Amino acid sequence: MSLLNPQLAAFAAVLDEGSFELAAQRLSLTPSAISQRIKALEDRLGQVLILRRAPCRATPAGERLLRSVQQMRRLEAETLADFHVAGNDEAPDSVAVAVNADSLATWLLPALAPLHQKHGLLFDVRVDDQDHTTDLLRDGSVLGAITAEARPVQGCSVKKLGIMRYLPVAPPAFVARHFSQGVNAGTLATAPMLVFNRKDALQWRFIHSVTRARLSPPMHYLPSSTAFVEGAALGLGWAMAPESMVKEAFAEGTLKAIAPNRWLDVPLYWQHWAIRSSTLVTVTDALVRAATHGLRQSR
Repeated sequence: MSLLNPQLAAFAAVLDEGSFELAAQRLSLTPSAISQRIKALEDRLGQVLILRRAPCRATPAGERLLRSVQQMRRLEAETLADFHVAGNDEAPDSVAVAVNADSLATWLLPALAPLHQKHGLLFDVRVDDQDHTTDLLRDGSVLGAITAEARPVQGCSVKKLGIMRYLPVAPPAFVARHFSQGVNAGTLATAPMLVFNRKDALQWRFIHSVTRARLSPPMHYLPSSTAFVEGAALGLGWAMAPESMVKEAFAEGTLKAIAPNRWLDVPLYWQHWAIRSSTLVTVTDALVRAATHGLRQSR
């Protein structure tokens, strides 16, 4: 059962799934029927809502509509649950959240698992850099985001979670080979460096903290938190890694800090839509509790 207008349901499904064909499968309709519903909705509102590309993306007008539709879907699911009415049979309802990869690889899953076990919540986790997860909140793709942005997105509430500390690490042999003369502009310019992806600015921020020189070091791109640390341990390059992910390697002597007295602290926040949602309250409480153990807390 769903109270959502069929045109709005089709609109949300296309943006959730990324194509008219997958949306049709989810709603047990034909792609033509989905297209007709979207066209009727766009005609009704007098604006193009979806960019027909792979994957389909919302236009600015579509983003505004999606934010409202996602809030309606969340409140509808909770209302139906209050009346012990089954939700939409077309697809199980899920909580869409945006997270940074390092939180996902360290402290986040122990917070989400009990919410599924106790409340039956399903999660649609979208991964992006902590400096960019709020983009998914702004365009209506997610209900909440773990972000480095303290300033609230319009219509959202913010909770500080804690601090993720990043250490500049490499194997001892790598440090001896590339940083025997210290960590400076000359050595940083020639030592291979690991970068998570092209949004990852942590290594550049560390370089800027050491030197204001414009450097072009050799780089590897490794878009996986676990592979990132493993790549550093194997000597591919130095990297900024979360301290919780390298404690064991430090103890075993397979990794060490290239600059023992330097690190980067990244404050993390939980931003979510400011709507009266019991689900968001439950998720927020769980994340705040988990962060007290998984992240550094300000003193």
